[in-house]
Amino acid sequence: MGAVMEAISAQAQSPAADPGLIDDLVAANRILYDQGVVDGFGHVSLRHNTNPDHFLLARSMAPGLVTSTDIMEFDRDGNAVDQQGRAVYLERFIHSEIYKTHPEVKAVVHSHSPAVIPFGVTTVPLRPIFHLSSFLGAGVTVFEIREAGGPATDMLIRTPELGAALSRALGSAPVALMRGHGDVVVASSLKEAVFRAVYTEVNARLEAEA
Repeated sequence: MGAVMEAISAQAQSPAADPGLIDDLVAANRILYDQGVVDGFGHVSLRHNTNPDHFLLARSMAPGLVTSTDIMEFDRDGNAVDQQGRAVYLERFIHSEIYKTHPEVKAVVHSHSPAVIPFGVTTVPLRPIFHLSSFLGAGVTVFEIREAGGPATDMLIRTPELGAALSRALGSAPVALMRGHGDVVVASSLKEAVFRAVYTEVNARLEAEA
C-alpha cells in the first residue's frame, strides 16, 4: 500500500521548482542556524513557484546541514511527493495547513527560538521595541495546544488537525507563539520570513533585558 501511495504521489509531482528558489531555501536554513533562530531542530519552507498548492521543505535534518539535494516537494496535505525513502519532519503540518488556509503566505519558519519561548507562557506580550521589529505591531497571537489536542499532548504539531488549529490561531498575524514550544513566523516572501524570524528573536531578547 505504501509503495502504491508513493507512486501516486510521484505522478502528482509539479513541474520542477526554480533552482534559484531551492538555493534560496538552502540559504534560509543556513542563515537561521547562523543567527541562532534554529539549532538542530526547526524548519523553513517556501510555497512552490509552479504549483501554489504545494510547498518546498527540507527532509528531516538539522537546518545548518541542508543542501539543495535535501529539498523535497510536499502537497497541500503535507504528503511528500517522490519521497524516495527519505525521512520527513513530523511537524510538516505546520506548513501545509498554513499554506492551505493563508494564500497570501509564501514562506513559513518554525523554530524553538530561545528568547521567544518565555513570551508564550507569561502575561507579558511580545511587542515591538525597536524599528527592525515593527512588523510585530500587527499583533502576535498565542497558540495553546491543549485547547486543540487536549491536556496530554507532546506539544508537537503531529496531525493536520493540530496544524489547522495553529493556522486559525495565527489568523492575520505575522507571528504566532506556541506555548512551551516555540513560534511560527510567516511572510509574503522567503527573505521577509527569514528577516522576521531573526528579528522576532532579537526583539524578544531586547524586551527581556529592558
